[in-house]
Amino acid sequence: MELADRDLISIQEARNLINAAHAAQKRLAGMSQAEIDRICEAMAQAGFENAERLAAMACEETGFGRVEDKIVKNIVGSKMVFESVKDMKTVGMIKEDKEKRISEVAVPMGVIAALIPSTNPTSTVFFKTIISIKSANAVVLSPHPGARKCTIEAAKLMAETAEAAGCPKGAIGCLETITMQATEELMKHNKIALILATGGSAMVKAAYSSGNPAIGVGPGNAPAYIERTADIPLAVKHIIQSKTFDNSTLCTSEQSVVTEEFIRDKVVAEFKRQGAYFLDEREKEKVASILMRASGTMNPAIVGKTPQYIATLADISIPEDTKVIIGFETEVGDKFPFSREKLCPVLAFYTERDWESACELCIRILNNEGAGHTLAIHSKNEDVIREFALKKPVNRIIVNTPSTLGATGGTTNLPPSFTLGCGAVGGSSSSDNIGPQHLINIRRLAYGVREFERPSVQAPGKPAALDEDRILEVVLRRLLEKMK
Repeated sequence: MELADRDLISIQEARNLINAAHAAQKRLAGMSQAEIDRICEAMAQAGFENAERLAAMACEETGFGRVEDKIVKNIVGSKMVFESVKDMKTVGMIKEDKEKRISEVAVPMGVIAALIPSTNPTSTVFFKTIISIKSANAVVLSPHPGARKCTIEAAKLMAETAEAAGCPKGAIGCLETITMQATEELMKHNKIALILATGGSAMVKAAYSSGNPAIGVGPGNAPAYIERTADIPLAVKHIIQSKTFDNSTLCTSEQSVVTEEFIRDKVVAEFKRQGAYFLDEREKEKVASILMRASGTMNPAIVGKTPQYIATLADISIPEDTKVIIGFETEVGDKFPFSREKLCPVLAFYTERDWESACELCIRILNNEGAGHTLAIHSKNEDVIREFALKKPVNRIIVNTPSTLGATGGTTNLPPSFTLGCGAVGGSSSSDNIGPQHLINIRRLAYGVREFERPSVQAPGKPAALDEDRILEVVLRRLLEKMK
């Protein structure tokens, strides 16, 4: 009975938050671009100033990752996101083409339902609230149960800061009684305009089947290809930096290393020099046994943990200074855990004959898991890089930089984002790094620029005679109009 009561309480809480957000959004929609931007700037500054405090809270509560890296994620999700969108027009008339006589008006969607993952609980709150308010939408957040306290604290910071800067009260809400029933009510409510789903595959599928529009992201499983012309020490440095960033809790982190026979020994030696530990066959079997659950899904016990923690869990011994654990692999598939997504500092290592066979292997890895997401390549050969861009079933190919921060816009000029669309190949409605522009509809004002002329038709029952001269005259006149 107590559980049932809690479920009912959580459902009512979700409805109350949605209704409050719906009322607040109507007021938000009447605000100017300058007012909206002032609110977002204040939110970004508050996120920046509280980055360290909330990073520590997230690590303590979830047990995932590293405080120093979560600070970086909080800064990217707040300050860096705002800097990238501060000049973006998202309110009122946003474009006027006087030559074509078409104008565009931004129309906010309404109330956004934002699902927050436990792996990036505070940075995702900053990111989703800022892009929602920037596009004049209200937002209701649904925390992961494993990150409840830090998510609520981050949401409270954003709400209080926004309201102090002039945002209508209730425009940013967050569930505090967290149940599956409350999240389901949030996703299916008829006042929800769009769902931003970041989390496990089951949650993303639930969002897409809710009956409301959704932008969801699938799993990542990024291969990192080291081609023979690469700067090997730099490539290895980038991969280790990326794989150890927040203990690999971002789905953009590398999951496999693919290289060529020609440089294999140099690559292995460089990984060892920079702190990687290569497993023997017995150790690999032990680590493989803890990476996935019997159901075939990732074991949550390994997520965001250190190599030393994983080694202890697998009952093996590794050096204390080990940065990443690597297992040699030749196979791809659900029965081969090293070929799968592993949100911890564990990598698979593949060797192929040349770049063509490496290309095919990367496609196999991605088609098994991670299609549409991300791939990294380290190379100085622009022709090979171009071939990878043309053939890979992903929407982000990250070149000569750490994949984790490259794909999210930290070390590249991609838009900073913590929601990365996987496109149709990955079961997503967008292939973009999601931003405020994805949370508005565009109303178009289009003026007539040519007259419509209906060809004459003879009386029923009589065959129409084609007036070739008249047809030619109309066609020529329209061609001349287009050439002016």
